[in-house]
Amino acid sequence: MVHSFLIHTLCPGSAGSASVCRVLYSRAFYSEPLVQLPAGLVPGAERLLQKEQVAVVARQVKSACTLSRQAAGKHSPESCPPPSDEAAAVQEADCGMFRLGAGEPFQGEKTVLWLGVLSLGFSLVCEPHENLLLAESSLRTLTQHCLDHLRLLGPPGTDVLLKADRIEALLDRFLPHGQLLFANHRFIHSLDKELAASMAK
Repeated sequence: MVHSFLIHTLCPGSAGSASVCRVLYSRAFYSEPLVQLPAGLVPGAERLLQKEQVAVVARQVKSACTLSRQAAGKHSPESCPPPSDEAAAVQEADCGMFRLGAGEPFQGEKTVLWLGVLSLGFSLVCEPHENLLLAESSLRTLTQHCLDHLRLLGPPGTDVLLKADRIEALLDRFLPHGQLLFANHRFIHSLDKELAASMAK
């Protein structure tokens, strides 16, 4: 089960602070709160706590991606030439996985898989017992389709918020209700045709 999917920045924001990490899009696939809420909180506090959980994940992914790129001797995304196409960008993406202990920040343990495509991060928060190979394959497929359909490889955050409905459509087909799909090329092609028809409306 996937608990959440998020897209966020990996590079400094317009203010130039290296600590800036903006969550551009997130979606949760759970029906119960992931935190034990203190008594007496004002309405909307649960949503604020969930947003902070997502922000914690995004910051940790940014740190992990930065360390991975430094260890590999890679240049910063700003100084790299743009990839020839979106497929090449996903193939060359930095990737990784780390575990979150209980309370850091969710009630239970979670596993986070991430891809760093130039200045954008794509992450899945999964249950610790989830099939990691399937989760990585799903994340790469979803990232590829986000880039193909939404043209996200511009300046960080370009139009992502305006394209939330299209991201929702992608998730509904490739990650329905947070369930990972065993998908071969024929099945993915079928989903592609269905998605293209839906977005053409």
